[in-house]
Amino acid sequence: MNDSSERRTGRFTGLAAALAGVAVLAACSTTTSGGDTEGAGGGGTGELTAAGTYPIESLDPHGAQGASTGTQFAGQALFSRLVKPAPDGTLTGDLAESWEPNADVTAWTFTLRDGVTFSDGSPLTAEDVVASFDRMMELNGPNAGNFPEATMTAASDTEVVLTTPAPDASIPGKLVLFYVLPSGIAADDTAFFNDPVGSGPFTVDGFTPGETLELAPNPDYFGDTPATDRVVVRNIPELSARLTALRTGEVDVVWGIPDDQLGVLEGDDGLTVETVPSTAEFTMWFNSSVPALEDAAVRRALWQAVDFATIIEQLYPETGEPATAPVTPVVLGHAPQEPVAFDPEAARAALEDAGFDFSQTLRLQFANAEFRPFLQAVASDLEEIGVRVEPLEKEQAVFTEDLLALNWDINFQQLATPTFDAASNLGRLYTCDAARTGYCNPELDDLLARAGGSADEAERTDLYGQASEIIWNDAVGMYPMTVSIAYAWNADLEGFTPDPSGLPDFSTVTDGGS
Repeated sequence: MNDSSERRTGRFTGLAAALAGVAVLAACSTTTSGGDTEGAGGGGTGELTAAGTYPIESLDPHGAQGASTGTQFAGQALFSRLVKPAPDGTLTGDLAESWEPNADVTAWTFTLRDGVTFSDGSPLTAEDVVASFDRMMELNGPNAGNFPEATMTAASDTEVVLTTPAPDASIPGKLVLFYVLPSGIAADDTAFFNDPVGSGPFTVDGFTPGETLELAPNPDYFGDTPATDRVVVRNIPELSARLTALRTGEVDVVWGIPDDQLGVLEGDDGLTVETVPSTAEFTMWFNSSVPALEDAAVRRALWQAVDFATIIEQLYPETGEPATAPVTPVVLGHAPQEPVAFDPEAARAALEDAGFDFSQTLRLQFANAEFRPFLQAVASDLEEIGVRVEPLEKEQAVFTEDLLALNWDINFQQLATPTFDAASNLGRLYTCDAARTGYCNPELDDLLARAGGSADEAERTDLYGQASEIIWNDAVGMYPMTVSIAYAWNADLEGFTPDPSGLPDFSTVTDGGS
């Protein structure tokens, strides 16, 4: 073992000990509220309390926060979609009873189910679907990027047609990120989301951005009305406090649990613990528009300098696997690439040959404290070869604003593909027009366009594989790890199903007691 390996091992040993201390605190701590507090999740009152991984900053599914996990979770509870994914990734109808393309796959017709109403009793028609699509495109949030130059029209009160300038076989999958609001909601109407009207299984009973979302069953929901009287989703940033709340019954469900906590939770007879493969992947884009990172040789060298295998083994032995492509194996379009070998000496030499300026500091932005140990380890490895990196932890809203403005050098995200289709990840985020990473490659654009327009699944997979090879070899980013999501919930809950995208559906839970 060389000196740098010994330093890394020592660093991880200390980190593991620190995290183990957190686990002990989580196991031994108590709270004064716990299950005795009226309305707490463990009281058997029909109220379910959850502590998710990410804060819910906005309820507007069309705006800048539309692609964030918190807003997506709220969206599926409050609003309906044309289609939605089953846990295995297959598409099922939501508002749409059926859908079909025209001969050249440039227009998709969706037939709506009859009798759907919003939570205020007003009917939901094709006009509302079209108005919602227009609003999403006007706001030009993250999800609008799935539909460049697309238009939607109402063929009748129960039919809408989505037309694209080029063939797009992935349209139904992309629409799992599109939510329907009543018509007449202006792009800048923030007041509507204080008490939004939707057609989903729940309505809003209270909302404090970044802190708490309280949900009540929607009695006018066209599906099965949720059996729980109330769902409260809390943001508990500190991990030890989140897990203590779970163990005391103050919280019924927690997900996104770090590996070092799983053993403690699995030993609790009152809890069910399950880990599921996900569509999420640790993704670390380089900003190719800044001079320091415009050279692919520099980007590849930085990737080569990080011992991701050791970091994953130490921090994520249960929920992490080294990534083999820019999207995970459960996503249509996944194609394994040649692993990037850890070689710090070669990385340093490549940076020197490229004329890299070692006096500069690279800004590594991220949100959510749970990723802090991973990114500190990444920064430490880069510092081993003389590259200065400053991890910048930002509030979710600031992170999103800076992400879109390219106000960063390296951007970290746990990036999911909730459509289970590479079109909504590679096809949406890596084109020149998307302008997400500062990287532009016409050859890549052509491959992505051809992949999106093919109705042949084998051909699409092959084309996405070619696109992935370019993204991987040009090091548009570093792709260190595919993620499994660990859930833990009180064993008395019935009907709870862990979701592979970190978006659990609480409308199916039939018992809120613990």
